Amino acid sequence: MAKRRGTGKGYYMISAVALKYNIHPQTLRLYEREGLITPSRTDGNTRLYSDDDLKELETILALTRDLGVNLAGVEIILNMRRKMERMQKEVNEFMTYVKGELARGLGDWEQRLNTALVPSPMPAAPREPEPEEDAAAASAATKDVNR
Repeated sequence: MAKRRGTGKGYYMISAVALKYNIHPQTLRLYEREGLITPSRTDGNTRLYSDDDLKELETILALTRDLGVNLAGVEIILNMRRKMERMQKEVNEFMTYVKGELARGLGDWEQRLNTALVPSPMPAAPREPEPEEDAAAASAATKDVNR
C-alpha cells in the first residue's frame, strides 16, 4: 500500500469520510482495493483521506449514484480523465515553447526555416510539343479516321 505524507490542510479518517458522504467504510475500502482511490497511511496503517482524495471520491460517487456507472466504467472514466489532463499539460507546455520561440524574434525565421527544410529538386516542367510534331500527329489521326 502506498504511504504518502502530505503537508496539506485536510486529512480525514475513514469513519469521518464515511459519515460525511453517507457511505459504509467497507465501500471506501472496496474503492481502494479496486484502485479507484489511494488514501495515504499513517505509521499505524490508518487510512487518511486528503482533500484531493475527497474530490476524487465525489467524482466516483457522482458517477455511481447519479449516472449509474459501474466500478469498471468508473475506472475507465477516471483513467481517461487522467490521460486528458496529461495531454492538456503537454499542449500547454508546447504552447509555452511556441510562444517563447515567437518571443525570441522573427528576425532569423527565414534562416531557421531554410535549415529546417530539406531541399528537393524542382520537378521538370511538362514539355510543350513542337509544331511539327502536332502536324504529324494530326495527319496520322486523320488517316486512321479515313480508313
